[in-house]
Amino acid sequence: MRRLLVISIVAVLLPLCTMSCKGDGYADEKTVRLEFSADTVCFDTVFTTVGSVTQQVKVYNRSSSDIELSSVTLKHGRQSRFRLNVDGDTSMVARYVELQAGDSLFIFVQANINPNDEAEPFVCTDSVMFSNGQCLPLAAWGRNAVYHRIPAGDDSSWFCRIDCASYRHDRPHVFLDPAAVLDGNTLTLGPGDELHFADGAMLIIDSNATLIAQGSAGQPVLFTSLRHDPWYRNMPGQWQTVWFYNYSLGNVIDHAVVENGVGGLRCYPGSHLTVSNTVVRNCSDAGIIGQDATINGDNLLVYDCFSSVVLIGGGDYSFGSSTFADYWNYRDHSRDTASVIISNYFLLSPTEAYANHMRATFSNSIIYGNWTRGEAAVTTMDGFDMDARFVHSIVRGGTWDEDPMFTDPSADDYTLQEGSPAEGIGYTFVNK
Repeated sequence: MRRLLVISIVAVLLPLCTMSCKGDGYADEKTVRLEFSADTVCFDTVFTTVGSVTQQVKVYNRSSSDIELSSVTLKHGRQSRFRLNVDGDTSMVARYVELQAGDSLFIFVQANINPNDEAEPFVCTDSVMFSNGQCLPLAAWGRNAVYHRIPAGDDSSWFCRIDCASYRHDRPHVFLDPAAVLDGNTLTLGPGDELHFADGAMLIIDSNATLIAQGSAGQPVLFTSLRHDPWYRNMPGQWQTVWFYNYSLGNVIDHAVVENGVGGLRCYPGSHLTVSNTVVRNCSDAGIIGQDATINGDNLLVYDCFSSVVLIGGGDYSFGSSTFADYWNYRDHSRDTASVIISNYFLLSPTEAYANHMRATFSNSIIYGNWTRGEAAVTTMDGFDMDARFVHSIVRGGTWDEDPMFTDPSADDYTLQEGSPAEGIGYTFVNK
């Protein structure tokens, strides 16, 4: 009898306790106005089928009352181009979301946009709907593109082949894997062409293949990263490089922007490149690399790279009317080397080197930055000619060493202030 009484008391108390705990302390959700860390969650260009980075927004309950939101969902439900993670809940509808007085929660948002027939960027919108009646707008700019990737199941090659004859110029091209212009082919790019590269991707110009990239001042050819959300916009090292392989001949780049790669333009032995009216920036290695190659550069701006120009192992190089400005300090990782490095050899191993004759001329140019030991370093191996000249050029640590008085390097403004000693030399900012 005593045992039955205890069980009966527990059976009665449990429902009462459950009913009491479930609703106690919550204000009517409709009486509390939430605040958001952003008025609208916006995504920069999202290429169709690729998906976006994840954006986050914080939701604040600044009232003195605890609330429980009965639901947080998307206005367009399963038809939405967006996906939510509400404080860890990834279901289509997050239910019974508790938000205590003075507390906050995170909502993470991704955008995935289906392809359509639009040639120009288009906008996709939706809203996060809160059961208290409030909403948070979402917007993503979508773009259709031509995609390059190694076919699934193809283990015969580490790169995909570019069909130069059918290359489309009405849409940007997205490279998800390394891609190559093969022997005997020429890839021709024109004003406004855009090439976007994912992590690990690169453009290879094979031996006896050619790249002709001819943009304009208003519509440069763009070699850039896949991501351009604020966090990624100026981030170096997001893709590899434009790689001119051995004996790639007749290459021309004019009016272009090359940005956010590991290396910008890389020329291997015997390759030839003429590059002009071009900006190379935000590279985690060097903006321009020549290895026993031939490079003719004119009216270039190379900045915010670990080194601007590295010329090694011999070759023939000339740069005129250019600015090499190196104030690299990405995420507190300062440089430990010069902006311009010239050497007629490079090491293949601790005991073996590759060397050849070298000629390099920089004229009417600016080589300046925050490396106090000097921004031009020249080293020579005996037995091979070295002819390195800096003609009418400001070089930090060189014969003519004066501050060129850039307007604001921290804001990527390399125009010259009035009274600059560099007046009349350096890059003329045709693409700025």
